[in-house]
Amino acid sequence: MTMRSARSTVTFSNAFALREYAGQLPAGDYEIIVEEELLEGFSFETWLRTATYLMVGHSDSQPGLAEMRAVSGRELVAVLSRDGAMTQTRQNSEAALSPLEDR
Repeated sequence: MTMRSARSTVTFSNAFALREYAGQLPAGDYEIIVEEELLEGFSFETWLRTATYLMVGHSDSQPGLAEMRAVSGRELVAVLSRDGAMTQTRQNSEAALSPLEDR
């Protein structure tokens, strides 16, 4: 069985929560790790996602410590979409309330 991992970073502009875990996580950058395995027997290379993890740091008082939390890829996409929508709504609201510039 051939496996591979890919790492990427996502940025949350707002605090967010994951269904499987209690409490909210603060806004910031988070590392995502995706693990996949090669499906054999096809005439082309096909990979199946087997796991998605979100790396969560504990605190500034314990630098270097992090927790690897298993998350659903679908939930991660949904949470990122909500975060983007909240940020866009906030920006639109702030723009609507700002005074017009004198021309």
